[in-house]
Amino acid sequence: MAARHRRRTAALAVAAALAVLPAAVGCDAVDKALDCVQTADAIADSVTDLQQAVENAANDPTQTGESLDAIEQNLGKIGDKTDNTDVNKAVDDLRKAVGNVRTAVRNGDDTPDISPVTGAAGELTKVCTP
Repeated sequence: MAARHRRRTAALAVAAALAVLPAAVGCDAVDKALDCVQTADAIADSVTDLQQAVENAANDPTQTGESLDAIEQNLGKIGDKTDNTDVNKAVDDLRKAVGNVRTAVRNGDDTPDISPVTGAAGELTKVCTP
């Protein structure tokens, strides 16, 4: 439910930003902003999946790894499409947080602290919203 709200909020923010962008701004900038928001939205969904996977780790421990993989895939997409310093920092922070969770899981932690992942994903969503 929260992911849908974030997605709707992000979509409304993008629509509002697009409505006020001057004609001088090229389509490339608009496309990059949309890509950033869409990828941040996909990451938010993956973080939600990660939260559920950690909660259900006893039933299926592979779900945590799959959720981390999905986040990392989306980070690769967004990192390749932007030269924005804030976005790149947020991507780096999220990548580090994901790596820490992955290390904790490898070391036998069935319930790793994922709050740094959720915090970094929130920051990414914030910097991607125009």
